Amino acid sequence: MAQKDHLDVAGASDTQQRRSKSPSKKRKAQATDSLPPSYQEAVASAPPPPQKAARIDVQDVDTGVKDNDIFGLPSSDYTILVLLTILAVLVRLFRIYQPSSVVFDEVHFGGFATKYIKGKFFMDVHPPLAKLLITLAGWLGGFDGSFDFKEIGKDYIASGVPYVAMRLFPAVCGILVVPTIFLTLKAAGCSTASATLAAGLIIFDNALATQSRLILLDAPLVIFTALTGLAWTCFLNIHEQGHKEAFSFSWWFWLTCTGLGLGATASVKWVGLFTIAWVGSLTILQLWQLLGDTKNVSASSWMKHFAARAWALIIIPVTFYMAMFAIHFTCLRNPGDGDGFMSTEFQSTLNSRGMKDVAADVAFGSKITIRHHNTQGGYLHSHSSMYPTGSKQQQITLYPHKDENNVWFLENQTYPDGGVGISGFDEMDPVWVQDGAIIKLYHISTDRRLHSHDHRAPVTEAEWQNEVSAYGYKGFEGDANDMFRIEIVKKLSEGPIAKERVRTIQTKFRLIHTMTGCVLFSHKVKLPAWGFEQQEVTCAKGATLPNSIWYIESNDHPKLDQRAERVNYYRPGFFGKFWELQKVMWKTNAGLVESHAWDSRPESWPILRRGINFWGKDNRQVYLIGNPLIWWTSTAAVALYVAFKGFAVLRWQRGYKDYAVTNFRRFDYEVGVAVLAWAFHFFPFFLMQRQLFLHHYLPALYFAVVALAQVFDFVAFRIKAIGLKQLPLLGWSMAVSFLALSAVVYGLYSPLVYGNPWTKSHCKQVKLFDTWDWDCNNFLDNYSDYTSASHAPASAVPTVASVAAPVVPVQEPVIQQQQVQQPIVQQPVVQQEIPAVVEEPESMVTSPPMENVVIGTEETVEYRDQDGNLLDPEQVKALEGKVNFETKYETRYRVVDNPDELPEGSNVVVLEKDASAPQEIPAGGAAEPEVLERTVWIDDNGIPLPDDQQDAPEPEIRSRVVYVDDYGNPLPDSEQEGYVEPQGTGMEEVEAPTAPVAAEVETTTEESAEAATPEPAIEAKEVKQQVQPEEVEPETVTVVKEEPIVVTETVEVEEPEMVIQSVEVEEPKTVTVEVQEEPKVVTVEVEEPQTMTVYEEAEPEVKTVTVEVEAEPEVKTVTVEVEVEATEEPVASKEAEPETAEAVEAEVPAIEEVKAPVEEKTVPVVEKVETKTEPEAVAEAAPVKEEL
Repeated sequence: MAQKDHLDVAGASDTQQRRSKSPSKKRKAQATDSLPPSYQEAVASAPPPPQKAARIDVQDVDTGVKDNDIFGLPSSDYTILVLLTILAVLVRLFRIYQPSSVVFDEVHFGGFATKYIKGKFFMDVHPPLAKLLITLAGWLGGFDGSFDFKEIGKDYIASGVPYVAMRLFPAVCGILVVPTIFLTLKAAGCSTASATLAAGLIIFDNALATQSRLILLDAPLVIFTALTGLAWTCFLNIHEQGHKEAFSFSWWFWLTCTGLGLGATASVKWVGLFTIAWVGSLTILQLWQLLGDTKNVSASSWMKHFAARAWALIIIPVTFYMAMFAIHFTCLRNPGDGDGFMSTEFQSTLNSRGMKDVAADVAFGSKITIRHHNTQGGYLHSHSSMYPTGSKQQQITLYPHKDENNVWFLENQTYPDGGVGISGFDEMDPVWVQDGAIIKLYHISTDRRLHSHDHRAPVTEAEWQNEVSAYGYKGFEGDANDMFRIEIVKKLSEGPIAKERVRTIQTKFRLIHTMTGCVLFSHKVKLPAWGFEQQEVTCAKGATLPNSIWYIESNDHPKLDQRAERVNYYRPGFFGKFWELQKVMWKTNAGLVESHAWDSRPESWPILRRGINFWGKDNRQVYLIGNPLIWWTSTAAVALYVAFKGFAVLRWQRGYKDYAVTNFRRFDYEVGVAVLAWAFHFFPFFLMQRQLFLHHYLPALYFAVVALAQVFDFVAFRIKAIGLKQLPLLGWSMAVSFLALSAVVYGLYSPLVYGNPWTKSHCKQVKLFDTWDWDCNNFLDNYSDYTSASHAPASAVPTVASVAAPVVPVQEPVIQQQQVQQPIVQQPVVQQEIPAVVEEPESMVTSPPMENVVIGTEETVEYRDQDGNLLDPEQVKALEGKVNFETKYETRYRVVDNPDELPEGSNVVVLEKDASAPQEIPAGGAAEPEVLERTVWIDDNGIPLPDDQQDAPEPEIRSRVVYVDDYGNPLPDSEQEGYVEPQGTGMEEVEAPTAPVAAEVETTTEESAEAATPEPAIEAKEVKQQVQPEEVEPETVTVVKEEPIVVTETVEVEEPEMVIQSVEVEEPKTVTVEVQEEPKVVTVEVEEPQTMTVYEEAEPEVKTVTVEVEAEPEVKTVTVEVEVEATEEPVASKEAEPETAEAVEAEVPAIEEVKAPVEEKTVPVVEKVETKTEPEAVAEAAPVKEEL
């Protein structure tokens, strides 16, 4: 059996002296003196009886306590501190610009910065301090609140957001944790090696690094928690030095800093309440010990200790916390999407939300709006949409915003005597609505009345829930199911009058359906999409009181003028708004119980069972996962202390004096303080039913690392029995080795921190558990594969000073579709601008000459919901026919480093090397981008021709003739083939008054036919003709003429019943034929009135217009491209055969004009229309300019 240690107590002798002077001792001495001498000698020689354990007084100073003032450290410690901080800067700020798009909860906290800058009120479950500081960082960086942060993956650079400046604030917080934990361990009495170990573990933890690089709240939370721990540790060190140090400057300084730290921590997240609980529990223990130290602490001194701690640890934190909300309310003065959570009184304090004074008394015939009292869901509302189930009558909902569909007309159960219908109330004197009155509510916008019947509610299909609808029509008197009885709830109504009759705002009442006895009711149940996700309204039997309370907000009656008594909402002050917001935050936070794709439970955190997927794009990923070596060893350190404490308690119970050993006592106290902090920041999460994530463990992780470093310090530098205390270099070697191993593990998982390239093989090697649910198959096989898929280089990333990148032009035609979203089609780009200079943060940058650049197009289709979340094909298929899809066309640009690795099928255009001199960019802005232009010939499908065909001087062009009717529609193939062209005098015939069709003309055939006149040009251009037939392949037409001849064509008109054609011509139209190289033009000018109407009778008739063209024998070509687009009434388009065209060689001379007389006749016209036919042996090329 082990020998028990002797407890050497400093105050034991004093205790014995005090006890020897006690009355009981005196009585025992007197009794001994009265015995005979022999008995006295026997008593004196007898051994003393075993004494009971002496009472241990609270000692003023522990023998193991030293003064660990962090302002008096040796210079070597400060040198190590600076080096560790520099290392933290390198690790935290490395590539902080990536990802260059919205990541995870940046959606929320970046969006809050936008609302702060715009002053729009929002409601969040977290206090405002960290959000205000993030907003300040963004504002200093140039953020103007124009970016909405609405969806993960939304690009920052394209919108010019200074996101790096906003991320710098959390990064600085993460950096400051490193020197804070170093100083905390020095204040606790640890060695420099142990403090260095703890700081290094903070640097190389992947989870802390990831959280510190993004616009999130956890990095500010951890630094304020760490600063509180530092201040409290320094205060504990001074407190343990004895009563003589109490109320000194250092004592007050660190106690006040602790209070400020508690206020700041609680002002970031309510997790700071756990820090308050930790400090509060130790404070109670201190006060209890001081209360028992009767030798050194008097009653008045104890009261001073109590008052000082109450001031510093209660008053200061509460004042700081409330001050943050005062700033919060000052910044958010305008209505926003969060004011719906607040009461109407609260909303009335916002700009433009104040309500004018309204008439106090409510009378029959008043136009009123009714609000729900409990859920703040809004106004009793109806709209012209029906329930899809039940009675299929008009919907009744709660709507949180003011709207004309919220207005109801208050009727009694019969029509008024003074008039017909509801208009009769205007002639009556006001009749007040009393308690128990039978009323009907007439919905003014839709002429229906509030109605209930024995149908189940649309969503809450319970037996005690009836449907509430709007029923009737204009002029309908209604039925008995429209009647409700008013029951005033007197205990909620304000004032004696409001308890007797209905008064605006002041009276709270229930509406009881007279036929069924159910009560108008609403609860926090949302209707589906068919109900616009508004709140459900039912008629409940035995409804709970809070959810069946209503009141009237607005009240208008023609007989109540401005002289009538007026009321309005009570405008709460700061304390009223503050307390209401705290209740809403608590209630909303407790309501976050729905499961999340990446949530986890507390028991999985210390063993690092699962992380959080923050971001994924372009085969890269940001995934929140801790450094397994650090997490597991810190958890082991906590478990070691728990085992030690259990063993020590058992030995203490058995009477062993282990606590007389200084190292034993100090280990239990120092490590116990850190483990207690860990427990307070970890175990309360087991009581929560809300969504929880891995990042909730980070404050507890901080204290676990502190405990790990303290355990190491006792093992390596304090306990002699282990044998390492005599070998300090060995302790340093152990610390450095462990840090090096932690750095290696950090590097293995660093691609998940920075979003760097990673390979499948490396990913699978370090993925230890299946519960680490990132997908290694998302990464590429080799690092070289990332070169072709890389985005803009790092030099293009804006610096902190908000270097605005060029905005990518986005084309967004909005098209409503009922079924499936159509693919995004990128049209060929006529001209593209290639920026030859890349932005650099230096003051002056010289751009290198432009090398060959490969340009390609890729088409993708993405489906997203209203919140920007990407939908998979199964979700899209499930939504077909249920929702409307809105199509948005978006063009995105990226730089391709390796042209050989472009995806197959991409349209590639190679631009020539730019030989221009380097261009200098002045500091603070980007230079004008250099534009490179080149004419590129493309084939029929829009694909650029090979380089050997690009230099062709003129394209080879084919021709054909297509005959059309008088509406411009091509004749069927059967008529095209069988049509015999009349031979005449060698002149082309065009019927009047139809405008002739020629090359280089874009015409549109619709209800009003107008011939457009293009500007003459030498280059071959794209020609479009939009007509009603179906869409056909583009065709090419060439007109070749040989010598002056005259061709006459005669058209016979078959007898129609009546043909009416209206042609609106605003001015004389000119049709121009342009010939490449030599601009020869033939013009036909038709002067005619605005509208011509021709009535044609039965007999066929021949009309002829002759155009004579003289030309010398020389071949000239005209390129005509015709695109035919289908309209709502497609007509079959027939292909004509090339044999119908007569080819002659001619050179068109100078301009000649032939004017046709205007006749009030409309006849079928056969025109020669040049249009493209299918490509044959020779590919046609048309010049077009490509733009990047």
